[in-house]
Amino acid sequence: MGATTDPDMDSAVNRDERRGPSLKARAVGFLSRREYARSELARKLARYTEDPSAIERMLDDLEREGWLSTRRFAESLVHRRAEKQGAARIVQELRQHGVDEAQIGELRESLRATEYERAWAVWAKRFAERPADRAAYAKQARFLAGRGFAHDIIRRVLGDERED
Repeated sequence: MGATTDPDMDSAVNRDERRGPSLKARAVGFLSRREYARSELARKLARYTEDPSAIERMLDDLEREGWLSTRRFAESLVHRRAEKQGAARIVQELRQHGVDEAQIGELRESLRATEYERAWAVWAKRFAERPADRAAYAKQARFLAGRGFAHDIIRRVLGDERED
């Protein structure tokens, strides 16, 4: 005899989820693993409640208590991405997460200060030698541009005879 499905199974699962950790406990659990943007954390928590205003109130509380910080999230994201990506790509991701433009401006300046060194390191890890012809130059330039490095930086990396 085959297995039958219980029509009340969905409501049983919902009851079990409600008996699980509170919304705040789930949020603190997520935040203990890594920093989150407010919108990202709200999206993750939405599956655990049907009341969006409860999520907003709880997020406000977490910000007041210092658990949730857009500044820490932005700095964490920059730290994780800076080794492999350029300022343009990182700034785009910060905007997608709703980070304040003033804070993005500060972070962009710090990224630009090290952009050449980071682009050089990314290029050197991928390519063994400078481009020999236009096709190789275009390929290497696309590689760096795809990672968000500025065109002037790309030209310097591909044309500069740097001594290590």
